[in-house]
Amino acid sequence: MESDPPYSPPVSLELENLKAIKVLGEGAMGTVFLVYDTATDPTGRSPFALKVVQRSKHDADRRARLEIAVLEKLSPANPEFQHPFLPRLLGHLHTAEFLAWAVPYCPGSDLHVLRYHQIDRVFSPVVIRFYVAEVLCALEHLHSLGIVYRDLKPENILIQQSGHAMLTDFDLSRNLKKKNSSESSTDEKKDRYWLFRNTFIRCIPAVPDCRIERTFVKSKSARVSPVNRRKLSFSNEERSNSFVGTEEYVSPEVLRGHGHEFAVDWWSLGILCYEMLYGTTPFKAENRKETFRKILTKEPDFMGERNTLTDFIGRLLKKDPKKRLGYHGGASEIKEHPFFEGVNWELLTEVNRPPFIPPRDEDDLTEKATAEELDIKEYFARLKATTSLPPPSPQFRGNVSFTEF
Repeated sequence: MESDPPYSPPVSLELENLKAIKVLGEGAMGTVFLVYDTATDPTGRSPFALKVVQRSKHDADRRARLEIAVLEKLSPANPEFQHPFLPRLLGHLHTAEFLAWAVPYCPGSDLHVLRYHQIDRVFSPVVIRFYVAEVLCALEHLHSLGIVYRDLKPENILIQQSGHAMLTDFDLSRNLKKKNSSESSTDEKKDRYWLFRNTFIRCIPAVPDCRIERTFVKSKSARVSPVNRRKLSFSNEERSNSFVGTEEYVSPEVLRGHGHEFAVDWWSLGILCYEMLYGTTPFKAENRKETFRKILTKEPDFMGERNTLTDFIGRLLKKDPKKRLGYHGGASEIKEHPFFEGVNWELLTEVNRPPFIPPRDEDDLTEKATAEELDIKEYFARLKATTSLPPPSPQFRGNVSFTEF
């Protein structure tokens, strides 16, 4: 794997020193800029991604602090222990108006954009195996730290300069810790909420379709807003009872509201594999209510002959989390599935020809940095004044090239 930039611990950033080269993405909770620090990097040779959240937005401050807390856990003092498929926290800043934090820039966009540049807008099983193996390793590390991710989807899987995957967006993540069976039983009785017919319809605002229909322009993600059933905190619990996720990726146990554990990430991994294989999610319907009904009642449809990949997906998409692949043995159990036969897990980072390697654009970025500086404060001021700006077109160049590993 290509060598990373020299390691440095997280630093306190000054908003006045940060200049944006372009907007990388916009979401419900914040905007991600490609920025450089004029004090330490005046020519913009080493840009990084900066996620900026306006503290005036509902729940933004709390969720921003949760994400920063996760990133701090993912950023060990010893760089040798940094996980290759998870980001490290480069720095952060706090002002009266904004919370912001910096992570490495991934120039290859995300798996959602990458899929839309494939023939038939799907990946081959070999490419699926490569990316899913790296995502699985990232989830395994998160779970080992007691963190359930809860927001797995193609848009949150970025492509690094090396071509390897990296998970992003941790504001929906949560710390979970197993309790004993008696505590679990008590909690479940306390937290049984029937969401499907009334609560989610009443409490969750309408959002636009998150899928692309006729163009390559990526629309905003249809993330489901959390429904708080009790005060949410980044503290140890046996299972979470928050209603969160992206609607087509939400697991049955989240919809039922009976509490959920790490197995929600294995469900989402199954949805991810299905979408990479077929170009659509298995339970997508005309509206949210029908999508949720299908998640609870319908089995996924598989086209063509069954194989190890479809068997893998089917075992991840068990409605009952206790019957789901990975529930009992975690990532180790999943790695033993025949779909991953031949994968050398210890050498994933050594694959030097991943499916797609982004072109280097340092010179282009430097020219933009010196010619088109974007002031972050002014950006939000204009955004507030106009109330709506068109989302940025995804930046993508190059063809897929992959040597089977």
